Amino acid sequence: MPSLTYDQDGFTLDGRPLRILSGAMHYFRVLPEQWDARLSLLRAMGLNTVETYVAWNLHEPRPGQYDFSGRLDLAEFVRAADRHGLKVLLRPGPYICAEWEFGGLPAWLLKDPAIRLRCAHPGFLAAVDRWFDVLLPRITPLLAEVGGPVIALQVENEYGSYGNDAAYLRHLAEGLRRRGAESLLFTSDGPSHPMLQGGTLPGVLPTVNFGDRVAESFEVLRGYLPQGPAVCMEYWNGWFDRWGAPHHTRDAGDAARVLDELLAAGASVNLYMAHGGTNFGYLNGANLEGGRLQPTVTSYDYDAAISEDGRPTAKYWAFREVLGRYTELPEPPADDPTETLPPQVLPLSAPLPLLDLAEQLAVPVHSSATLAMEELDQSYGFVLYRTRVSGPREAAELVVDGLGDRAQVFLDGRPVGVLDRTAEAAQSLQLAIPAGGAQLDLLVENLGRVNYGPQSADRKGITGGVRLGQQLLLGWQMYSLPLDDPSELPFPESATPATELADRPVLRRAVLEVDRPADAFVLTEGHGKGLCWVNGFLLGRYWDIGPQQTLYLPGPLLRPGRNELVLLELHGPVGDGLPLVSEPVLDRVAGGAQA
Repeated sequence: MPSLTYDQDGFTLDGRPLRILSGAMHYFRVLPEQWDARLSLLRAMGLNTVETYVAWNLHEPRPGQYDFSGRLDLAEFVRAADRHGLKVLLRPGPYICAEWEFGGLPAWLLKDPAIRLRCAHPGFLAAVDRWFDVLLPRITPLLAEVGGPVIALQVENEYGSYGNDAAYLRHLAEGLRRRGAESLLFTSDGPSHPMLQGGTLPGVLPTVNFGDRVAESFEVLRGYLPQGPAVCMEYWNGWFDRWGAPHHTRDAGDAARVLDELLAAGASVNLYMAHGGTNFGYLNGANLEGGRLQPTVTSYDYDAAISEDGRPTAKYWAFREVLGRYTELPEPPADDPTETLPPQVLPLSAPLPLLDLAEQLAVPVHSSATLAMEELDQSYGFVLYRTRVSGPREAAELVVDGLGDRAQVFLDGRPVGVLDRTAEAAQSLQLAIPAGGAQLDLLVENLGRVNYGPQSADRKGITGGVRLGQQLLLGWQMYSLPLDDPSELPFPESATPATELADRPVLRRAVLEVDRPADAFVLTEGHGKGLCWVNGFLLGRYWDIGPQQTLYLPGPLLRPGRNELVLLELHGPVGDGLPLVSEPVLDRVAGGAQA
C-alpha cells in the first residue's frame, strides 16, 4: 500500500495528515555542489517537498549508454533533499516538457523515420521500457514505502496537451508498478476538459497546472476527481524566456496573492519554479508558433523565488510570509554567503576560424543527398554541409527544405547570408556562381528541439534537400561538429587581420586567474551569437537579440589559478575583451533597451 494516501479530507503520509507544499528544482539545471544551499533555501521558505523531473536524454545520451554520475546523480539529489527535511515528488516522464531539449526525450529516437512519439507505438514503447528497466531500480530504494523521501511518481507529463492514447498511459503506469513502484501515482494537466480527458487515467490521481483563476481551475478538476485533494502540480508563478522577446516577470505581490488563494482553498501546491537554474550546454528547448521556431534562452531563472545564481528574491520573502500563515516556518535563511568575482575584462586571443578546422574535428560522411543530424548519429551542436557547385550560373534562389534550424551560408569561404527558421518573415537568399564553380558550405545549428505540442518530432540538420533554382544539389560531405570541448584546439599566437575573418565563425580564448573560485556572469553583449565554454564545460548559448545578455558562471566550475574560457563567435570576430560582471542582465533586447 502506498505510504502517501488520500481521501476527501486530503493527504496522509504514514497515517499522518500532510499538505504538500512543494517547489520545483531540477537537479540537472543546478550543479551538485550547489544542491545543498538551494535545497536549504526551499526548506527555509516553508516548503516541505521538492519536485524534479528526470531528464532521459541526459541519462541515456546514446542507446544503451547510461550516466548517473556527477550532476546526473539523481539518487544523491534525492538523498540531499531528505537531509534538508524535504519529501520528493518525482516526475520520471519519459516526456517532461520543462522547456528542455526535446522535452527530455533522447534525440537518437528520431533516427528511426517510422517512430511515433508518446503513444503506444511499438518502437517507442520498447525504448521507454529499456529506459525504465534501468531507471526504476535506482528509484525504488528511495520510495517512502521503504523509508525514503519519494512520496509520489508522475505518469508522463501534461499528456492531455498532446494526445489521448489511454493504452500508452496504462502501459506507463503498469510499467512503474511492475518494476516495484508502489507509490501514489499522479498525472498533471491543464485545467480544461480536453486536456483532462486525454491526460487522466483511472486509479491515478489527477492534478492541474495553472497560474491564476484558482476556483475556476479546481472546479474543472472536480469533474474528474469528485472526492480527493485539490492539487496544483504546477503553480506558474513566473515564466521562461525565448530569444528575441521581452523578459518575463511577475509581480511578487500578485504571485503571493494567488498562492494565498490556493492555500486558503485547502489545496496542495508545487511552485513551478521555486528555483529555475540554467539550461547548460545545448539543452534549451523550443516551441513552434505558426511554423516559426521559438528557442528558449540559456537562463532558466524563470523569475522564480530563488534566482538563477541561488539568491532569495522579493518573491521568496513574499511566499515565505504567505506560507507562514499555513505552516510552521523554519528559521529564516542565513545571510547570503554567495561570493562573486570582481568585475573585470578578459583579453581575447587571436581568432581561430571554425570552418578551417572541419577536417581536424570530424571525419566527413559522404552522401549523394544531405542527411539529418540524427542520421549522422549526432544529437546537438552543428553540422557543416559541403558540396561543389559548377559555374558560371546566374543568380538563383538557394532553398533548403527541412532546415533545422539556422544555416550560415558560405561560397568559397566567404559569408553570403543566413537562413533562419526563427525569422519572423520568409527569407530568400540569391546565389550567383562564378566560372569554374565554387565550394558551397552550410553551417547548420540545432537551436533546440521542440519540447511542447504535437510537432515534437523535430529533426535537425537538413532533413530535406538543397536546391539552387530548380536544380537539386547532390554530392555532399557532412562534418558533425558537436563541439563538446574546444579547449584543446591550437589557438594561434598571431591574429589574422579582422577584415579577412569578418562575419565568419571563429573561436577565441580568454584566461581567467582566480585565487578562490566564486560566481560570475559572462557579459556576452556585443559578441553577436555563439557559445561559451569554461574549462571545457559549455555554459550555453548567447545571442545579442536578447533579452539575455549574460551567462551564469557558477563558482564550482572554476579552480584556483588558471581557468580558460572559449568563445565561439558565429559572426566574429567582435571586440577585444570579454567582461565578467557580478549581476545578471536578463532583460535587454537588441539595441540596449530594457525588455
